[in-house]
Parts: sequence; structure tokens; C-alpha cells
Amino acid sequence: MTAAPAIGGWSLRRRLLAWLFLATALLGIIALTDTWFEARRTAQSVSDRVLAGSALAIAERVTVDLSGIIEVDIPFSALDMLASAAEDQVFYRIDGPDGFLTGYETLPTVPRGDDDTAFADGTLNDTRLRIATLYGKVSTGEGILPFAVTVAESTRARDALARAILIRSALRLSGLALGAAFIAWLTVTVALRPLDRLARTLQARAPDDLSPLQADIPSEVAGPIGAMNGFMARLDGAVAALRNFTGNAGHQLRTPLATVRAQLALIARASPPDAAPAVAKAETALIRAERVLAQLMMLARIDAAAARRALPETDIAAIARTTTAEAIPEATRHGHDLGYEGADGLIARADPVLCAELLTNLVDNAIRYAGPRATITVRALSTPQGPVLEVEDDGPGLPPEAIPRLVARQDLRTDPAGTHGLGLAIIAEIARLFGATLDFAPAATGKGHVIRCRFPQP
Repeated sequence: MTAAPAIGGWSLRRRLLAWLFLATALLGIIALTDTWFEARRTAQSVSDRVLAGSALAIAERVTVDLSGIIEVDIPFSALDMLASAAEDQVFYRIDGPDGFLTGYETLPTVPRGDDDTAFADGTLNDTRLRIATLYGKVSTGEGILPFAVTVAESTRARDALARAILIRSALRLSGLALGAAFIAWLTVTVALRPLDRLARTLQARAPDDLSPLQADIPSEVAGPIGAMNGFMARLDGAVAALRNFTGNAGHQLRTPLATVRAQLALIARASPPDAAPAVAKAETALIRAERVLAQLMMLARIDAAAARRALPETDIAAIARTTTAEAIPEATRHGHDLGYEGADGLIARADPVLCAELLTNLVDNAIRYAGPRATITVRALSTPQGPVLEVEDDGPGLPPEAIPRLVARQDLRTDPAGTHGLGLAIIAEIARLFGATLDFAPAATGKGHVIRCRFPQP
């Protein structure tokens, strides 16, 4: 049995997973954004330390000559420490008390702040730079001369470092997100297993099983399940009341119908001959009404038996022999040859009364519709698939296209003349109750047909 689609949108599992994945993705975006800014801060901090170290190395080589003029011997290591795999451009500038001394004169300096070294972003010839300016002093023996060392490099290395940090963080976060998604899927699946078991329990139930649901379910759904059990209990009570009403009504109607039949028999004896056809029609209609009432009572009994669900082990071969023997007088009156073949004993799970009713209807249909002087055989057979009851005749029988209509309970509306009644519908209902399958097929001899009821293995 396939599961019914969720009504009104996604299933609970999909909704939970969607919200968890959405929350994980949102947190991941927030974390990546924060990581990007942190990566830029980290890269800038590393760049600033290198720039400060380079400026300090140059400042340590600032001296004053004999004439009192500042001179500087720029060490190669001071600029070499700025070299990077990103092939950044490196710039420097030295300023003395009177202004520019050496280097790139167009390189901007950073105004002095609270510390001796100040940092800022700038540009030179459309090249984005990170600039560090170190403010120092040198003694001449007679006084102190201020100077400024400015070092700058392009930001390619800094940006590359920030991207590398971001990519590594994104990979880690992606791995964590996938792990969290898997854990969320696993957690939701395990958490919803009781609901899946409940769904399978409901799907496996027979339509007429209204007993309370007994399942290991989370406390969150105990309320709806309790409400459902209460509803099924009320529905079971209503169905039981309807069955009781049907049974009581049938018993109450049988006596008046029998009385009417007796009165019609008296009328037929006392009435003139020209009234005989009308009396015969009335008696025929009354007989049909009694037959329909008996069949409705049988359907009510089937419904009642379905509610009990427990089926005893029954010797269906003995029932087949007894039913065949009881039907022989009626078959003889119609000119048929009725007989039994099969096992002496055959066990199947079935209600004995309903099994007898099933076979009685099968034999009655064969007697009524097999045609004149037919041979009718009742069999009880043991097969590898399970016990089988079948009734075979060599007459024309019912047309195959009429059988699906006749096994439905709507026969009384589609057959107002009462030609077929509810016989096949009763057979189908009883077979369904027993878990048996009905098979309508041509006879093996090629003449007539066989109706076979196959029971499950007991």
C-alpha cells in the first residue's frame, strides 16, 4: 500500500529539514561575512607589522654627517622583508627637518598620531597602497633633528592573504554545514520514526477496524492520537447502533411478511380465477422482498463479523458437502445434476455460518443461471496457494462483463427487477472478510464457467 501524499504542502520531515538547512545556511553566511572582515583585519595587521619592521630597519640607519646633515644608508634587508609571492610593489620615502630627502617624492606620508608609527591606506599612480610612516629623531651632538621614514607596499599580498583565510574558513564551514545537515537529517528521521510506524499501522488497518490506536508515539502527538481514538470510538458506537437497528428492523419485518404471505395464500384459494395473476404477482414481489431482506441481514452479519476480526479454523470441506446435500432438491426441481468432489476434510480460517452462506449463494447462482439440465459440481480442494472452494457448471452462466457490477452492493438500484439480487455482492463481502480472492473463469472443459474462492493458508 502506497503512502498518501501530504495534504496542504510539504511533509513535517521536509519542513523541519528545510528550516534546519535554512538556519544553517543563514548562520554560515553570517559566519563567512564575519570571517571575511576578520581575515582582512588579520591580513592588515600582518602587513602593518612588516611595514613597521621595515621602517624601523631604515630608521636605525639614519645618521648625521660632520656638516650636520641627515643621511641614510638604506639596508637591502629593510625592503627585502616586504617582498611577497604576490609580487607587491614597494615604495619608500625619507624626510628630514627641511622636507624630502630621498625615495619616491610623490609617495604620501601619514600624519603623526598617538604613536611614533602611523598607518593609512592610500594610492600612488592608481595603485592601492598600505602606508606606514615612522617618526624619529637623531642627535647631532648640539641638538636633535626630526625625520620621518615612510614605507609602502601594494595591497595584493594583503588581499591574497585575506582571500586565503576566507577560502580555508569557507571550506571548514562547508564541511561543518554538511556535517550539521547530515546530523539534522539523521536526527529528524529518527525523531519521526514513531510517526512513520503510526502511518504504517493506519495503512495496514482494515477499513472497518475502529479499535483504538496503540503505538509508541512522542508526547507531542499524544493529543491528536487521543482525539482520533475518541473519534473512532464514537464512530464505532454509531456503526454498532446502525447494525443493531438493521438487525432489529429485519427481525421485526420478517413476521409481518410471513403473515402477508399466509394471507395471500388464503386469498388465492378464495378469489375468482381472474384474480389469480394479480395474487401471483403480489406473492412474487413478496418473495423477492423476503429474499432481499434476508440478504441485507446477511450483509449486516458480515459487517458485524468484520468488527470481531478473529476467524476460527473451520472445516470448509464439511460445509461444502452439507451445502451441496441441502441444495440437491432445488437443483433436481430445475433439472440439474448437482454433486460434490474433493477432500474429506479441509481447514481454512473462516466463520462457519458465513462460509456456508458464501457457498449457498454460489450454488444458488449456478442453479438459477446455469441453463436447463446443467451439471453443477462443488469442490473443496487443497492447493499450494491455499484451500479452495469452487462451483463449476456447464451452462452459459452470467456474462463476464456483468460480474464486476454484480459483486457491488449497488445491485438493488441497477437491477430493480430483482433478477440477480445481492448474491454475488454477499459472496464478495464474505470473501473479503476471510482475506480470500474470487476468480471468475471459463471451465477447463471449455463449456460453462467456474467461480473459485481461494482462502489464504491457515
